[in-house]
Amino acid sequence: MTTPETQATRRVLEDLFGQPEERPFAVRLWDGSVERGRADARFTLVLRHAGALRRMLVPPTELSIIESYLFDDTDIEGDMEAAAALGDLVASRLSRKRDVLRVMRHVAALPTYDRPATTTSRAARVLQRFGRQHSRRRDRRAVQFHYDLGNDFFALFLDRRMVYSCAYFESEGDDLDDAQLAKLDYVCRKLRLRPGERFLDVGCGWGSLVMHAAERYGVEAVGITLSEKQAALARERIAAAGLTGTCRVELRDYRTLGRDAPFDKAASIGMVEHVGSRKLPAYFAAVLRALRPGGLFLNHGIVTIAGARPKSVLTRVMDRVWRRNEFIERYVFPDGVLVPSAAVVESAESAGFELRDVESLREHYTRTLRHWIRRLEERHERAAELVSEFTYRVWRLYMSGSAYAFNTGRIGVIQTLLARQGPGGMVSLPRTRRDLYDERGRD
Repeated sequence: MTTPETQATRRVLEDLFGQPEERPFAVRLWDGSVERGRADARFTLVLRHAGALRRMLVPPTELSIIESYLFDDTDIEGDMEAAAALGDLVASRLSRKRDVLRVMRHVAALPTYDRPATTTSRAARVLQRFGRQHSRRRDRRAVQFHYDLGNDFFALFLDRRMVYSCAYFESEGDDLDDAQLAKLDYVCRKLRLRPGERFLDVGCGWGSLVMHAAERYGVEAVGITLSEKQAALARERIAAAGLTGTCRVELRDYRTLGRDAPFDKAASIGMVEHVGSRKLPAYFAAVLRALRPGGLFLNHGIVTIAGARPKSVLTRVMDRVWRRNEFIERYVFPDGVLVPSAAVVESAESAGFELRDVESLREHYTRTLRHWIRRLEERHERAAELVSEFTYRVWRLYMSGSAYAFNTGRIGVIQTLLARQGPGGMVSLPRTRRDLYDERGRD
């Protein structure tokens, strides 16, 4: 049965996405009626109630679209990575004032809808109570916001070693466990770890890299983290593996580095995104202080590709109005920031490092995220029990949106190998990369 609400909803859908047969997705309305999209449609947009599109489009921002999903005004059935393009589709249709006015005239015909009160919304506004951005106290709270959801939650979608960073897929047949083991080993081989060396992991997560380095390469490994839950589980795993004599994890800020005996080699995997652009020089200077002359540092982190390209004044204004990236700041990575790869290299060099190698692993991260998304979706019910349905939706959308951004080349991930020069420019590296690909160097 057609009602004024369904008629208004269909007009808005046509304004934004064209006729049903032109859309790359299907739509199911609250009354059960379905508008099928193109033959290659990969997901269904579900409108839970007559005011769903109003919640999705008022105000007309990326955050409104996202929050309509988080608060269950809308739902996505099927491929969430494909659905991550919805924001771009809407933005392209609302790029001109007259288009906004036309769509909003039809949106105004939709009923208002007050969301029921909820206690499951987990936003990062409370961080403002903990001082200036990227102060030690606030950094600790920001890290805890992201990581202290609980080890059981992360275990739902990570590999068995609980490596929460880009995997390294050496062949098409690699599963997630294979690829994460290959990444750990790749980092160790890039650093040319040797028995007896002291190795530092900055932002060590659940201890996978320090354990691998100690067990396979015979180093004395130290990891640091700001997450109490990560540190507790890492210590349990180290003890269970019998590595307490050569491996330990400390609850510690990177800014305290350099106060103890120097390290021969260091790595930081997926931690630099938390540092903040203004703190990058201090971050690299802290690691430099912690290394012996001639030592190596492998920094692995996500960078912005789109953000490195020039933007017009109009584009910058539209990004602000569209509230692009506010979802990540509010619900996922408070105080996190992505910088261009050039800013990473410049900060490292200004601190005193020499750049020796850079490698992009962008396609590897797309594939890693697809593994994580599939595993999380398969454990949807358990995830909701552990962290709430709302937080499950945050993470499903966050990882799917990230996969979309990596796949379309908006963001990337780079491994940057840096050296602290010794006397006369000495660095502990061979002249070629041949040893990295020598099969004899693996178990």
